[in-house]
Amino acid sequence: MFPTPLLRYPNMPGVAQHLPDAASIEDDHSIDLDIFQCSGCGLVQLDTEPVPYFREVIRAVGVSQEMKAFRRGQFLEFVRQNGLSGKKLIEIGCGRGEYLSLLRETGADAYGLEWDENAVRTCTASGLTVARGFVEEEACRIPGAPFEGFAIISFFEHLPQPNTILRGIANNLTPNAVGLLEVPNFDMILRAHMFSEFMRDHLFYFTRRTLATTLELNGFEVQEIGEVWYGYILSAVVRKRSPLDLAAFAAHQSKLKAELDDFLGRNVRVAAWGAGHQALAILALMGLGGKLRYVVDSAAFKQGKLTPVSHIPIVAPDTLRSDPVDAIVIMAGSFNDEITRVVRQQFDPEIKIGVLRDFGLELLGQAHEHCQPPGPLLR
Repeated sequence: MFPTPLLRYPNMPGVAQHLPDAASIEDDHSIDLDIFQCSGCGLVQLDTEPVPYFREVIRAVGVSQEMKAFRRGQFLEFVRQNGLSGKKLIEIGCGRGEYLSLLRETGADAYGLEWDENAVRTCTASGLTVARGFVEEEACRIPGAPFEGFAIISFFEHLPQPNTILRGIANNLTPNAVGLLEVPNFDMILRAHMFSEFMRDHLFYFTRRTLATTLELNGFEVQEIGEVWYGYILSAVVRKRSPLDLAAFAAHQSKLKAELDDFLGRNVRVAAWGAGHQALAILALMGLGGKLRYVVDSAAFKQGKLTPVSHIPIVAPDTLRSDPVDAIVIMAGSFNDEITRVVRQQFDPEIKIGVLRDFGLELLGQAHEHCQPPGPLLR
């Protein structure tokens, strides 16, 4: 956090909801708002306690027919594009069901989560499926989970632990679940110098960039972010991040092992050239300990040592003269072709050579044959 506030607003309203009336006006006090910026991610935020009702969603959008029409079309498109018809979708912070009822109209199996008891009763009386609760921690379990989609609309900016909230939501989703998340557009606030947009209820002020960063750091891949509703809202569509599928690594490893075993099986005395970290991994993973005569490496500080795990002696290049071999496996990445030329020109030009490439083991013929360009493997 930068140590000095970007702005300081004295004599500001302490709340934007639950407004005072004549009976409670003596309890109404102003506050000073300090607006800071994170020096790491750039997110603008308040340095204050959240309002007492931050877990509740309070919306006045029900009076706007234009907003209802906009949301109805937006939700229909979100459900259609992401194949959510008939799928379980949860609105986090559903209030009195103003948007949840529209989500249900899309054909999605819409659920809601809301903290305010009265709002939950209103929702259930309207036939909506809503549970009382709040995502307080990553390990929380939302009734009805897991969900294939979620929405959190004009609520996220109120929450004092945004990282925890996002991770908690992610833990209640199916793999590859999609989400719609919306916040006030701080890019627009900056463009238009909208100084009056700051209030205690909104703890965080997201630009397109800081919103994407927050989402990406908490388990979501951003599909798109755009400005909606006359530019006042940033609307992000995200997908829950799935782990990489590295099954191809195992298949490539098995292929290379078979090629190396075949090469070693057709030659009696075999050495390797290269004691870099990737070569050392190959020697260990392929179980080549005891199968190679030695490993050549030009780095003097490695010579006289043993390869880890496989325990093969590491020797200087001159060993190819004093203790010759029938074949050699070159595993030095971008140096492969340089080493191949050295072996051909300075040692036995008839030695059989196998070169580890990105595609597997390349078998070279006699010295007159052309060497391929260096591959990206084992740099």
